[in-house]
Amino acid sequence: MAELILRAYNSSDETAVVELWNRCGLIVPWNNPQRDIALKIEFQPELFLVGESDGKVIATIMAGYEGHRGWLNYLAVAPEYQGQGIGRRIVEEAIDRLQATGCPKINLQIRASNQDVIKFYQRLGFSVEDVISMGKRL
Repeated sequence: MAELILRAYNSSDETAVVELWNRCGLIVPWNNPQRDIALKIEFQPELFLVGESDGKVIATIMAGYEGHRGWLNYLAVAPEYQGQGIGRRIVEEAIDRLQATGCPKINLQIRASNQDVIKFYQRLGFSVEDVISMGKRL
């Protein structure tokens, strides 16, 4: 693999990002990826990161900090690049950027059935907390 470049998302990445999310199974019927991207670039766009190699988007992560907690969403690494430390690198970059904002803690949500992703984040120092995640679609 050529050098991995971690950088902020730019609008010319949209098609490649949505394709990557589809390949990684991150898009579900109730999420509109183009809308999610549009919302993110309106708020803390510098925390929407892509990983690029040979001019191709191969990884993404959306981070955010609302003043109380940081959040990580849309971590994706192209299947053919998984297992090479790219996920770890882009998560660590997002964490560094969140810490630079003064963020004291990061939360994320993972489907309970996604044991591989739970193990991945545990290797990065995250732990399962005794909380219930709730949501309401608006």
